[in-house]
Amino acid sequence: MRKRSMFAAALLAAVGILTVTGLRLGAQQGGNDLQDVLKEEAKRVAIVEKVRPSVVAVFDKGGKGGGSGVVISKDGYALTNFHVVKPAGALMKCGLDDGELYDGVVVGWDMVGDVALIKLLPKKDGGTFPFSALGDSDQVKEGDWSLAMGNPFLLATDYTPTVTFGMVSGVHRYQPPEGKGFLEYTDCIQIDTSINPGNSGGPLFNMSGELIGINGRGSFDKRGRVNSGVGYAISINQIKNFMGHLRGGLNADHATLGATVSTQTEKDGFGRMIFNSILDDSDVQRRGLEHEDELVSFDGRPITSVNHMKNVLGLYPRGWRVPMVYRHKSELKEMLVRLAGLTAKQTEPEKGKQIDGVQVQPKQPKQPQPLPVDGSSPAAKYYQPKAGYVNFYFNKQEKERVLDGSRKHGDFSKKAGDWTLQGNIRFKQLTTDTAFKLEIKEPTGDKPSVRLTVNNFPFKVEPGNSDSTVQELQQPGGSGGLLVALYLYQRLLTLGEKGFIKCDYAGQFPYYPPLPGGKKPASWKQTKTVADVIETQYRNYKTRWYFSPADQRLMAFETTIDILKEDAINPPDPCEVYLSYAGKGVEGLPSELQVRYSDGIYGTMTLTNLDVAAANGGAGAGK
Repeated sequence: MRKRSMFAAALLAAVGILTVTGLRLGAQQGGNDLQDVLKEEAKRVAIVEKVRPSVVAVFDKGGKGGGSGVVISKDGYALTNFHVVKPAGALMKCGLDDGELYDGVVVGWDMVGDVALIKLLPKKDGGTFPFSALGDSDQVKEGDWSLAMGNPFLLATDYTPTVTFGMVSGVHRYQPPEGKGFLEYTDCIQIDTSINPGNSGGPLFNMSGELIGINGRGSFDKRGRVNSGVGYAISINQIKNFMGHLRGGLNADHATLGATVSTQTEKDGFGRMIFNSILDDSDVQRRGLEHEDELVSFDGRPITSVNHMKNVLGLYPRGWRVPMVYRHKSELKEMLVRLAGLTAKQTEPEKGKQIDGVQVQPKQPKQPQPLPVDGSSPAAKYYQPKAGYVNFYFNKQEKERVLDGSRKHGDFSKKAGDWTLQGNIRFKQLTTDTAFKLEIKEPTGDKPSVRLTVNNFPFKVEPGNSDSTVQELQQPGGSGGLLVALYLYQRLLTLGEKGFIKCDYAGQFPYYPPLPGGKKPASWKQTKTVADVIETQYRNYKTRWYFSPADQRLMAFETTIDILKEDAINPPDPCEVYLSYAGKGVEGLPSELQVRYSDGIYGTMTLTNLDVAAANGGAGAGK
């Protein structure tokens, strides 16, 4: 014992000497080390103080459960997890660092990605909230420091969030659904920054105070409900892709490709991603993909493993178009692929909807079902249930924002009636322009007709004729239905949403405007632009209208002719029309329209004249 005591005393003395010596050397060789540490600490504290007011403690209306969230806009929109909001219902209570409890309402959610958008109500009309700026999660690297904030174990009884500080352990992680669940964490950020039950939905910040993720999942299964140092945050860049859907009160769905890949190892030890399964009539098959083709990149991201491909697919909503580079028989090719949905959409009739005297049933998903609502809550007036939507109130708000903004670029409401458009068209295979005349007629008591005359050769369709075949409605041949698409364009301009049985906000989608002269870009990713999309249905025709988020100008539209026969997973190719306002337009119309179908350009139309006959009870009546 005495020897141990003597050894311990000697060890302590040595440590003391070394410590003093180290401090002296530090003072002599670089006395700023301690100051640097203190500065970093002060910076960290300042960041916490900066972002703390935006962190939300989320409770159900009874205050018995809850989680966390973060405000991302001054008007009170906040992100959290789907699994936090679902038990709370449509309405919830939200506490902030100011000690106040605010009423909140669900806006939209992404069940697969475990994300939800809610909106806090200010105490006074016009009041604003502190909020955190969105960062760029693609810039996050292993070894970066991070801050997690929230309401672990519901400890924030005064709504003051707790904070933990730790390291990013990994990026682009894939976490498959657990058991029979459907929550799939793709391209997520793995952290050792402590998160525990109650932290769900809370923010993950970088050391600049930017929001880089939403905390949602931890490895608690082997250690009960205690943090084990392995947590996962949904990357903010993934959430950005779904933000339009969330703001539109939608139940967002994730994407699938319609094909799968496997790793094939070559003799040199390098692996190639080979397509081993392709669904019949999937979009990639229609674009020309074949078995044994090699996947090279997806939306500009090189793909190196099956896990990586699952991660990348999880970044996109259903219906997006993204460029994919693949190798076919040693030749590199690129296609724009329309992504199918991860979950099958079911349909439900919408009764009482007629247009032009014809009953039409628009497609609508059954889920989610309306949530229970406490009518005494001030937030109840911001919740409108409708089958297929999380909160239809916010869908109407987004639709009105876009359509009202678009009318600033030209009001055609007083130009309903028969239209005659004249101009020139240059077909893809030709180098010269040809004059055309387009006549849109809506005679009283008769069916509307569209007639396009090129070089004295007429093409004609009757968009309201139920006896017309799909082939007849897709005139001119090779356009995918240009005449029907132009009829619906005139209908949107003159009647607005009254001209359709269904007119809703669909979220944000990318589109790929043409380069000058119709040239194909070196890569489609170079022209990728994100737009607000309104989706309409008239009879059996579905159209997506692409509006600029900056000023709500209509930039493109695409019409699918026969949606009643479209497959729930892989719809047919639409007729695509891209609008250009670069030249001199005609009475607010675009100067040029480029028409595409499938993977090719049908032609480019230049408008020179518009004649409008007085409304005669047809289109002008708003039937």
